[in-house]
Amino acid sequence: MSGGVDSSVAAALLVEAGHEVVGATLRLWGGASDSGCCSVADVDDARRVAQRLGVDHHVFNYAEEFERRVVTPYVEGHAAGRTPNPCIECNRHIKFDVLVERARRLGFDAVSTGHHARVSERGGRYFLLRGADSRKDQSYVLGYLTESQLSRLLLPIGAMTKDEVRAHGERLGLRTWNKPDSQDVCFIEASRGREAFLRDRLTPTPASIVDRATGEVIGQVEVAEAITVGQRRGVAPGRDGERRYVARVDLVARRVEVDRLSAVTVSRLDLDATSLTFAREVVTDGSRVLAQWSAHGAAVPATLHGGGRWWLETATPVRPVAAGQSVVFYAPDEPAMVMGAALVEEST
Repeated sequence: MSGGVDSSVAAALLVEAGHEVVGATLRLWGGASDSGCCSVADVDDARRVAQRLGVDHHVFNYAEEFERRVVTPYVEGHAAGRTPNPCIECNRHIKFDVLVERARRLGFDAVSTGHHARVSERGGRYFLLRGADSRKDQSYVLGYLTESQLSRLLLPIGAMTKDEVRAHGERLGLRTWNKPDSQDVCFIEASRGREAFLRDRLTPTPASIVDRATGEVIGQVEVAEAITVGQRRGVAPGRDGERRYVARVDLVARRVEVDRLSAVTVSRLDLDATSLTFAREVVTDGSRVLAQWSAHGAAVPATLHGGGRWWLETATPVRPVAAGQSVVFYAPDEPAMVMGAALVEEST
């Protein structure tokens, strides 16, 4: 229970269904934050909702694990020129690893969250599906969950739209029913941004912005580690008036290369084989998939190649995907079903 409306209504639905429910709020980040879900007010909201529902409420402090498994790798990834996704790593290593294991030890049958996604059981097998509300679908950030984890997961609001969730919370008189959704990364202050956070935790690398079309130096950045391959925001147009996109970040040479979209698009994503996770089945070389590499991006047709080295071939050229980002595979024959996920090593 994060203190938001989604997890509040998820708990309420479980109580209404007759389950024995215990609310758990995770304290993950003790530093400054103005955009996340770890504040004292959020914990109090979760506790008050639990009281309203008549269920016990506990606060579990996983700040040390969160720092070690999420925040430190995030900083180290940027220092190496990668762009990690901390929300995915939090789900992988904290909510559906540490918390699930604690629930198992305490004798609980399942863990439930307020994610907008669905778990489907078919013939004794478990699959992850997109949430019914396409605007709020969160299956992407759960793409690494295994079938074993899915078998112990309940997602009560996955079949509801956000408006339906809020309406249900209002009918029950839950204090969180109209609370705004949390935004961005919980440990990065929205008022300061990622660049300021990284500056506090690493030695920043200043770099020149070079237009590959002309060879000109067109700008400077103070923290090159905060620049993401494929990024358009903050990049000035070229002399020809066309938008420019980040094509390459070279921290050693202190150089950020930008170019026209047509010059930076790629059709191959090299994958980290050790990160590959398959929930639906073990995908073989040549398997067709729908690939998605951002939380609310569109899934595109692609072919997964593997054996020794795994890589993804997109049907049409796409903007480059930064190393460290995750690509989630959906089934072409059932586009709502997650097949698996992997980390991107390089776009070529």
